[in-house]
Amino acid sequence: MAPLLSFFRDDLIEAGCDEAGRGCYAGPVCAAAVILPRGFHHPLLNDSKQMKVAERNELRTVIEREALAFGVAMVDNNEIDRINILKASFLAMHKAIDQLKTKPDLLLIDGNRFVPYPGIPHICHIKGDGKYASIAAASVLAKTYRDEFMEKLHNEFPVYGWNQNKGYGTAVHRKAIVEAGISPYHRRSFRLYAEEPVLFEENEL
Repeated sequence: MAPLLSFFRDDLIEAGCDEAGRGCYAGPVCAAAVILPRGFHHPLLNDSKQMKVAERNELRTVIEREALAFGVAMVDNNEIDRINILKASFLAMHKAIDQLKTKPDLLLIDGNRFVPYPGIPHICHIKGDGKYASIAAASVLAKTYRDEFMEKLHNEFPVYGWNQNKGYGTAVHRKAIVEAGISPYHRRSFRLYAEEPVLFEENEL
């Protein structure tokens, strides 16, 4: 694997942006925006989906301590149902960018589409969380914050196994939906009772 790039433009203040939970059956979508200092490096930093839970949690502490600025925001399942998951993902990113104490000159967005943020240009990078350190850092924050939130929801509705599947459509989760029905945190606009599960990678959990 090639090492992560520190920046796209070395003459600009860049914020990496990424989201987590877009394909889940339940819970919010969470996004983060991170501005890293020049020369930031950590041997564990990578696309969060390629990291172990303990590694993500360790990196979260490092990023929060060393980032020049960061923001994390969520858009709940009700809003997802109202505006659709793609728009909700962009909204969560905008809310995360809103929280940055330093205004970036450029946004590095993971993925191939984005709704422009007022006053700040952006560039989309497919699989950017495996290319740029700031996007990877944002992926770590988005993933760890959302996982923590889903573990709290698990205490309220343990039948769905959200402490393990984090709201993704695993066999355990789908079976619980059939047997127990849906919760107030499920995304009703998703095909929750589909015979074929929504595809996701096991390492997303």
